[in-house]
Amino acid sequence: MHPMLKPALRRAWRGRHTVQFGVTPAHAVTFGPLDIATGSFLDLLDGTRGPQLLREEARALDLSDRHVETLVARLSAAGLVDDPRAGGPEAEALRNRTGAMDRLRPDLASLSVVQPEPGGGLRRLAARRAMRVQVRGAGRVGAAVAALLSGSGVGRVEVLDGGRVEQWDVAPGGLPASTVGERRDTAARQLVRRSAPAGLPRTDEVGCGPASAEPGVSLIVVAPRDGLAVYAPDVAVAEPWITSGTPHLYAGVVEATGMVGPLVLPGGTACAGCLDLGRADRDPQWTRMLSQWRSGRREAVQACDLGLAATVAGLAAAHALSFLDGELPTSTGTRWETALPLLDWRAERIAAHDGCSCHAGVHTERKRTPGVGAARDTMAG
Repeated sequence: MHPMLKPALRRAWRGRHTVQFGVTPAHAVTFGPLDIATGSFLDLLDGTRGPQLLREEARALDLSDRHVETLVARLSAAGLVDDPRAGGPEAEALRNRTGAMDRLRPDLASLSVVQPEPGGGLRRLAARRAMRVQVRGAGRVGAAVAALLSGSGVGRVEVLDGGRVEQWDVAPGGLPASTVGERRDTAARQLVRRSAPAGLPRTDEVGCGPASAEPGVSLIVVAPRDGLAVYAPDVAVAEPWITSGTPHLYAGVVEATGMVGPLVLPGGTACAGCLDLGRADRDPQWTRMLSQWRSGRREAVQACDLGLAATVAGLAAAHALSFLDGELPTSTGTRWETALPLLDWRAERIAAHDGCSCHAGVHTERKRTPGVGAARDTMAG
């Protein structure tokens, strides 16, 4: 191990004997007590020294081997230590692709903050290469989500949509003006390729023959151009995902209202059917109105301005990446919603319905740990 204090966390002395790593309450850690020599030793934890060299330089500061071992162990337990050489063979392969790593360095820094174990950030960044995500929709929201996921290192991002690109599909970070008139799926595929970090092989172009099995879908992001399909998802469309156990996340904009969620874990959290049944219970006229909204061909352009579309796409991509990295983001079983002009975000918990065929209502949902509201203390007794 070549211990390195996580460079993404800014360091500041809170007093003569206490250091705070990190600025924001969500990830800050206070560490101490530290004497002058130990404080100086912290500067040596930069990832360039192995255990033997660290012990030798520590002795020059009158610090014992035992003191160094205890200090590094405490820093590691506090989630403050990274190891630039850790992460396993997949991480090593990614580390050797210099061009791609330069693009992904901010993403790696972010993962190092939220993943406590040494090498955890690079391990999870490398794991994204094996992920396969489908984005259903190539409008202002869906195309941007696909680009963000591809640019974040997800190995295979597929975009499903029909028709041809219209002028109002164009958006910064999404489909460019040059694609107007092209097939939406083709234009989105090109966008995904352009967004991917240079130097990384496309996972759908690696391997051949019967031994190369196509990976399963890790997540479906449902981001249709018509935001009504997010506000009131079609139960029949979602049924195959429930049957196959495929997680799916809804995201979109309808009538100047942006929505992210729910993230549906089939059989574990509320699904489109639960949402529909719950609304029908609360409003006897819901089914009647929904059938009218869905009927007929709608010619009007969607009320989806660029700022709101970009906001929804960014939040949806962040939630998707959090899930792919092994976490349960707050959109799990919950819809986040905001509307112009005030943009006040609110969360609506979607209850699993006992009458839904997904059977999520009979399971106990996993409880999430609330966010930390203040810097954690890691002080010696």
